[in-house]
Amino acid sequence: MSKKLFQASCLSAAIIVAPFAMAIPTEAASMPFTDIKNGGSEAELYKAVQELYSKGIVFGTTDTMFSPYQNLTRGEAASFLAKALNLETKEVENPGFIDVPTSHPYYGPIAALAAKGIIQNGTNYHPDQYIKRSQMAKVLTLGFELQKSTTLSASFSDFTKDNETNQYIQTLLDYGITQGTSSTTFSPYTDVRRGQMVLFLYRVLEKNDNSFYVIGVE
Repeated sequence: MSKKLFQASCLSAAIIVAPFAMAIPTEAASMPFTDIKNGGSEAELYKAVQELYSKGIVFGTTDTMFSPYQNLTRGEAASFLAKALNLETKEVENPGFIDVPTSHPYYGPIAALAAKGIIQNGTNYHPDQYIKRSQMAKVLTLGFELQKSTTLSASFSDFTKDNETNQYIQTLLDYGITQGTSSTTFSPYTDVRRGQMVLFLYRVLEKNDNSFYVIGVE
């Protein structure tokens, strides 16, 4: 069963809806990470990490460090996203990436995302490379099946040469999941940090409770 997220205002007919599998809990577990402050500029980050950690979606770099300002690898991103989507990561078809053997720690999440078409099959996945902001926009849009924007309303001077990539970026902007690095730039080729990815996932899941319907389609 696939899941699509739509803004409630776009629905014109009465439908039966169900809560998203990984909705944000009302009460979070204790926070083990000491490198994020509960307040000030890190208030939302603290809450996001606390709640997604309590659901087993994200993990730290040590037992007490989350390293929110450390760049996120493609392998870590696959793990975070697969868990947020509640994907089956055990019995999945091998996508055939030569740099992701079945013994790789992120083999399961990577294979699960490939099986769903969220990432493309190919020769290599490059799990140790850092994920870029444009790549992040694509996997979040495809993973949560967001309604892709077709009109580029943002006034970024650094949109990519690929229109589809730009549409993924615009989609996250329209849903309020992220914003530009300035009023005129998105920085599509800048690395995503661990804390940023947690915030993006947290916002998608939180918006499900507030302004989205989830529709199950066979």
